[in-house]
Amino acid sequence: MKKYLSLFLAVLMMASVLVGCGGDQPAADDTKEPAEQGDTQVPASTGSELKFTTGGSSGTYFAFGTVLAGQVSSSTGTQVTAVEGKGSQGNIELMDMEGAQLGFVQSDVMSYAYNGTNLFAETGKVDCFSTVAALYMEQVQIVTVDPSIKTVADLKGKNVSIGDSGSGVWYNAIDVLGAYGLTEADINPTYQGFGDSAESLKDGKIDAAFVVAGAPTTAITELARSKPTYLVSLDKEHIDALIAKSPYYSEYTIPADVYGLESDTTTVAVSAVVIARDDVADEDVYNFVSGVFENVDAITGVHAKGGELNLEFAAGVTDVPYHPGAAKYFAEKGLEVPTK
Repeated sequence: MKKYLSLFLAVLMMASVLVGCGGDQPAADDTKEPAEQGDTQVPASTGSELKFTTGGSSGTYFAFGTVLAGQVSSSTGTQVTAVEGKGSQGNIELMDMEGAQLGFVQSDVMSYAYNGTNLFAETGKVDCFSTVAALYMEQVQIVTVDPSIKTVADLKGKNVSIGDSGSGVWYNAIDVLGAYGLTEADINPTYQGFGDSAESLKDGKIDAAFVVAGAPTTAITELARSKPTYLVSLDKEHIDALIAKSPYYSEYTIPADVYGLESDTTTVAVSAVVIARDDVADEDVYNFVSGVFENVDAITGVHAKGGELNLEFAAGVTDVPYHPGAAKYFAEKGLEVPTK
């Protein structure tokens, strides 16, 4: 009798294990109706924690990146922490060293890294990353407190901050100066980030500064509160020449009310793009994109850049392939993007 009782209990235990592991029970998805084409799936709970490198605390990358990280973390199962970074080149290099999983970059610098040109010509290409989404345009803003500086040509012989040496801002400054027939030798250059440039302008140590970031940029906004501030416009002839040589630029107009100026400012811009290491799980990248684009209104209520979020723009990068997790989200919205 004991022998049969033991056998019966063993069978019961085996059945319990099979049910607990799924056994013959239908998978959870089998009981659901198929999703309509274009429907967005509920972001998966992954439990992952991702580091998202941005920029300096006085720039748009950090401010907007912090908002995005908070929204993704609160609306999906992926936890994202935004941290200060050194901008586009530094973020890519840190990602290459496995120090971060996500990062903000300028579209031109991203292309340099992926193809091993310009900033990455000597060190070699970095292609361990993929595109997640393009989020907004970053304007080349030439800031001054000297009303006599009205054109790029007026920068000749002036003390001008052109970004950290070798940075994306530095390349943008060289490009714009070059369109006007100027070189780095034609100005008295200093190499500072946004916050330090604003302080130097405030203290009269420099005459102008190149700031490449989404407007409004905190450093410029704070400068404008302390003294009269101006942005230098580019004219169409020189913009056309610049774009013909460097097609990753686009013409852009900064409305006067962004900084409380008397008139609009015409300039050029590149795209602000979020990238991810290739080895980040598809589910986490999907969660990031869906966490952003399913909550645009909430993001816009906290940061003005949310108003520029647009799915078609986000899916418009062509020179660096998209991460499969991002591609999955865009496909659900009827948008095809290139992948590796």
